[in-house]
Amino acid sequence: MSIPDTDHAAPYGYTADKDAYLKRLRRIEGQVRGIARMVEEDQYCIDILTQVAAVNKALHAVSLGLLEDHISHCVVGAAQESRAAGNDDAVQAKVQEATAAIGRLLR
Repeated sequence: MSIPDTDHAAPYGYTADKDAYLKRLRRIEGQVRGIARMVEEDQYCIDILTQVAAVNKALHAVSLGLLEDHISHCVVGAAQESRAAGNDDAVQAKVQEATAAIGRLLR
């Protein structure tokens, strides 16, 4: 796990949508609890797998939203700072972060 970048003054890209992300994550948490309950109650395996797929899809949507926020806020911000400073190291670092995140999502 990487240490968050605390050098920037602006909030993270997802800050404007934080409440919506938290609401979605709470809903996903409830779905996972529901899956555990289904297993405890010996429900039909295909029904459980359907719910697992729904949770995976919901987490994927959250991940893509966070990635989009990262690119549109953090990467773009680094590009603007790099342009002003005449040094593209910051933007390259942010692009590498995004690329690594995409790689983790694809595994």
